Order: sequence, then structure tokens, then C-alpha cells
Amino acid sequence: MISAFANTFKIPELRSRILFTLLVVVIVRLGAVITLPGVDANVLQDWYGQVEEQSSESRGLTAVLALMNVFSGGGLQNSALFALGIMPYISASIMMQLLTAVVPSLGKLSREEGGRQKISLYTRVLTIVLCLFQGWMLAKSLVTPEANPFLRDIASSSTRELVPDAGLDFILKTVMIITAGTMFLMWLGDQITERGIGNGVSIIITVNIIYALPGALFQVYNTYVASAGDNLLRPFQLVALLAFLFFVVAAVISITQAQRRVPINYAKQVRGGKMYGGQSQHMPLKVNYAGVMPIIFAQAILMFPSQIIGWTFPNEVWAQNLSLTLGGGGSGFVFYALTGLMIFFFSYFWVATMFQPNQIADDLKKNGGYIPGVRPGKPTAEFLDRTMSRLTFAGAIFLTVVAILPPILTALMGVPPLAAQFFGGTGLLIMVGVLLDVMRQVETHLIQRHYDGFLRKGKIRGRYDRAGVKGAPVGGNQMLWLLVIVAVLVIAGIVYYEVASQ
Repeated sequence: MISAFANTFKIPELRSRILFTLLVVVIVRLGAVITLPGVDANVLQDWYGQVEEQSSESRGLTAVLALMNVFSGGGLQNSALFALGIMPYISASIMMQLLTAVVPSLGKLSREEGGRQKISLYTRVLTIVLCLFQGWMLAKSLVTPEANPFLRDIASSSTRELVPDAGLDFILKTVMIITAGTMFLMWLGDQITERGIGNGVSIIITVNIIYALPGALFQVYNTYVASAGDNLLRPFQLVALLAFLFFVVAAVISITQAQRRVPINYAKQVRGGKMYGGQSQHMPLKVNYAGVMPIIFAQAILMFPSQIIGWTFPNEVWAQNLSLTLGGGGSGFVFYALTGLMIFFFSYFWVATMFQPNQIADDLKKNGGYIPGVRPGKPTAEFLDRTMSRLTFAGAIFLTVVAILPPILTALMGVPPLAAQFFGGTGLLIMVGVLLDVMRQVETHLIQRHYDGFLRKGKIRGRYDRAGVKGAPVGGNQMLWLLVIVAVLVIAGIVYYEVASQ
């Protein structure tokens, strides 16, 4: 494996794609630390520090805040230009994918020539609408933090205002900047997909998740080493946590790639003196067919009502308690119990909308294919539906366990919420899937140039089934200009920091 990593820089095209991806990642991270004009970021950061030091009674809310901050790459905590991150585009893509499976006209459009481009255009328009709506809510929450269930205590914890010069101009300016930032991130993701390595949008999400790893390690060190004192069990607990982390990552990789291979035989056919068929293949049915989508759906649906209730009834005690409970506050039992139920529901819902056994059975019948021991047509559809239902049950149990691991570790072993996010949840699933996909693409380039891959036997199966990437790598002049732009941005950021600190 070490030799495979060394060989990646021996291929000019692959080296150019990797460097281009790294440079774009630098731009993404710079946009996540530049504060929005008119916002006092020190007030927000001080409040986040106080939330992380709260007692165990509010660990559920702390975990939710850590998750929201991780997925924005720190942009939410910094009130940055990329505060919303790439999530509005992800939400729009999911909505369009569901509508394509439910609305017949969209489903027909997706199968027509050029239909995918139109659906992509609709997705981008919907992304702008979501950015305007979410940007407006974020700007309002910065102006009046007491109306937000997650920020309502910020006024009492600080004597300084979060937005000194609040007004309609600030809200409109913030909405425009946040929307432009998300659209710029979406464009950068497309550039990574075409000219870099891996799926661009997924790379951006993974980078935003990994950014929190140094802070999580520092919190773990303070919890189990620096503050251990005479407690000799603390270092052993840290070793046990590291071993458990390796076990969780290995389990996630295994379940992510696990599949049930259904054998398919094709009958021999003679057409024009040539014989076709007579081959045996298999149909892979993934155990975790829905991927990370059920967790995203469950958390989004539970967090959205809590925000609406908090903004609708800002002065009602019952509304504040209800929004806090739905948002993961208090003990968090209600929040995570509802999360588990919704993960099961959306796992089956996603499979029901995306997996079409009747269509698969019809296609097999038309092409002369059949499953050994199963009649073609309706019996084949029933067999596939029954098999997929059993696999979905196992996948839903796996997703539920992964989703509730972080709060369990926080409650039982006192793991900081920021560090607990790397033991499970949406972040771990996304990181594992994206890294597998990147390694698969790198391995494809290595094998095409007669180098050994990462594995001596077999090959890496990623999340995506595309054979390669589209678009040519960047040339030397383009890479030079990109380096100059990144250097100018870094120098400008250092100068701004020095001036602001004086």
C-alpha cells in the first residue's frame, strides 16, 4: 500500500489532479474562516465554548451543535462566508431525486436524452431558493438570537451584541453573501469532479468534517491525559477508545461494501447466425442500500420543527421546552428515540422509491435473464422485493447503531461531543464512503499505467460506479495561476488577522 501511495506522484496526470484538488481545498477552508461583514465572531465563539462546558443534562444539545458546526466546516461557528456550506445543494439534490422517483413526468424526463441536464438545472435553481430561505433564517437568528432555540442564551451570556449594526441592510447583505458562497462552493465541487480526484461535493463535505479532527484530538487529550491526575483508569480508557474506533471504522467499511449477490443466468439465443447469452452473472444488492440518507432525513426533520417552534413562539415556556427536546436538549432520549424510528422508516422509504423490482424483473425477462429457481416475471419481482426488505432491515439496524453511538459514548464515558462525532453518525459514514471512492479512482489510474493497486488481491469497491472521471486535468499555466491566487488569499488573510488583532 505504501508503494501505491508513492507511485501516485509518478503519474503526471494523477499528480496534477491531486494537486488541483488540494489547492481547491485550501480555498474552501479559507471561505470557512472569513467572518461575515457586520458580525462579531468573538461573541459567537465564546458562547460555543460555554455550551461545550455545560453539564451532562445538555449533552444532547451540545452534540447537535457539534454536528451542525462540523458539517459547515466551522463556518457556522465563525459566521463565515460559507456558513451554510454545501448542504443546501445536497438537500436540493435529495429532493429532486425523490421527486424523480415519485413524479411520473420527472421520471420520464430523466430517461430522455438531455433530461439529466434539465434536472441538474432544476436542482441548481432549487439550491438558490433553499439558500435564500436558509440564509434569511440564519441572518435573522444572528440579529435576534433569542428567537433561535440554539442561540437564545447568547444574549444573557455576553454583554456585547452579536450584530452591532443590525438592520434590513445587514439581513439582505448576509443573504446575498451566503447564497453566493454556497453557489461558489457548488462550482468548486464541479471543478474537482472534472479536473481533480473524487466526487467534488463529497470531497468538500469530507474536508469540512476532517477539519474538526485536531480540535477533537485536543479535547480527548485534555479529558483523558491532562486532567487524569491520580486516576489511572483514564489512560486505559483512552486506549480502549482508540481500539473501539478502529473496530467501528472496520465495521462501517465492511457494511458499506457488503452486498448480496443474486445469481442471474441468460438463456442462449441465436440471432442471424450468431449465438448470444448463455452467460452467468450476478446482481449486487447492497446491505446499506440507502447509504447515509436516512440519517440525514431523520436529523433534518427533527431539527426543522424545533427551529420553527422556537421562532413562532419565542416567549412561550412550553414552546421552548418542546423545541429544546426535539433539538436534542435535556437528556436527549426523546430525540434519539425518534431518530432511530425515523431511520428505520426512511431506510424502507428510500428503498421503496429507488429500488424498482418490477422494472428489474421486466428487463431481465426481455433480455432472456432469470434467477435460478425463480420464475421470470412477477415471481422474480417478489423474490427481489423480499430479499431487499431483509437486507434493508439489517442496514437500518446498522444505521441506527451508528447514529446513536456518539451520544452513548458522551453519556457513558464522557467523550467530548466534538470527538464523539468521529465514532459514528453521518460524518463517519460520509468519510468512509468518500475515501473509498478516492482510493478506487487512484487505483484505477495506477492499474491503467501498469502499477500495483492498494490491494494485492481484489479491488476496492467505492460508493460510485463510474469507471473514470470526465474532463482533462489542468495544465501547467492554470496550476501556476491557481497557486498565485491561493498565495494571495493566504497573505491577505494573514494581514487581516494581524490588523484585526492590534
